[in-house]
Amino acid sequence: MTMILGLTGGIATGKSTVAKMFIEKDIPVIDTDLISRSLLNKGTDAYYEIVKSFSSEILLTNLDINRKKLARKIFSNPQKRQILNDIVHPRVKEIVDNEISKFEELGNNIIVIDVPLLFETNYQDIVDKTIVVYTTKTQQMNRLVSRDNITKEYAQMKINAQMSLSEKVDLADYVINNSFSILDTKRDFNKILEDLGV
Repeated sequence: MTMILGLTGGIATGKSTVAKMFIEKDIPVIDTDLISRSLLNKGTDAYYEIVKSFSSEILLTNLDINRKKLARKIFSNPQKRQILNDIVHPRVKEIVDNEISKFEELGNNIIVIDVPLLFETNYQDIVDKTIVVYTTKTQQMNRLVSRDNITKEYAQMKINAQMSLSEKVDLADYVINNSFSILDTKRDFNKILEDLGV
């Protein structure tokens, strides 16, 4: 029986770092962020629906979606964020289901689904265990400002668009503290694998 793990965390808490650790152990990771980004590519059904909902002002001169402009719109407006989620999330879930089936057929015992909005979009219903990667609020803010080269105000807007980290930690089966060194993060990661009998 294949075990499906849901990997999540807050924005800029180090979820990608942990996802890489799974990949290094030859455990497949289904990255829903990558899937979401591919759905915004020119010519997809989702692309046309997004342009129809948000108007052509979100397009670059080559007609690609200006992701930064779209992000600004949705992070400053919960209704617009919901419109985008309604277009993208069902399509992402369909692709995730197909990927799970594919990896199961290949005989993988563990499959990881990397989902930033795991609890917000009810992915806990399709996974066996959840893992939350967290860090301190200060570190999260500093990493996000530095990584995305944005103001603290905009970073706070992005953080506020997700369920709070403390709520996610309360809901998780496993927690990885990514506030210290990479060695500490790896130790938490290895403990989870040990607990799962990997």
